[in-house]
Amino acid sequence: MKMTEKAAYLKGLADGLEYDKTTKEGKLIAALLDMVDALAEKVDELDLDVQELNDYCEELDEDLGDVEEVLLDLDEDEDYCDGDCEGCDGCDDYDMGETYEVECPKCHETICFDETLDPENLTCPACGEKISCNG
Repeated sequence: MKMTEKAAYLKGLADGLEYDKTTKEGKLIAALLDMVDALAEKVDELDLDVQELNDYCEELDEDLGDVEEVLLDLDEDEDYCDGDCEGCDGCDDYDMGETYEVECPKCHETICFDETLDPENLTCPACGEKISCNG
């Protein structure tokens, strides 16, 4: 049941009470019911917007998957390293050549990179921290 339907149900219950809308209490109840109705309309609008954005994000995710497949020239069943080298065999299955691992000093994420990246310009993909690879 949508929020607007629930608000209408509450308004119907209140109307069934036949309260006096000219008294202080009656004016308060009427004002609260109007506010509940306005809030319910806004919540329903936001729910629709969120659903629309979720659908759009799913489409973008599918499109991004297609782009990654083309750019990385991957088969669907081919394994590749996704940068999470701790405890995975991704780097061994995907011919990246020599690989290196460093831990981000800020977020402690393990970063995997190969010789094609300059270690002097390495930044953590998780938090954006510049990583020094001295020593």
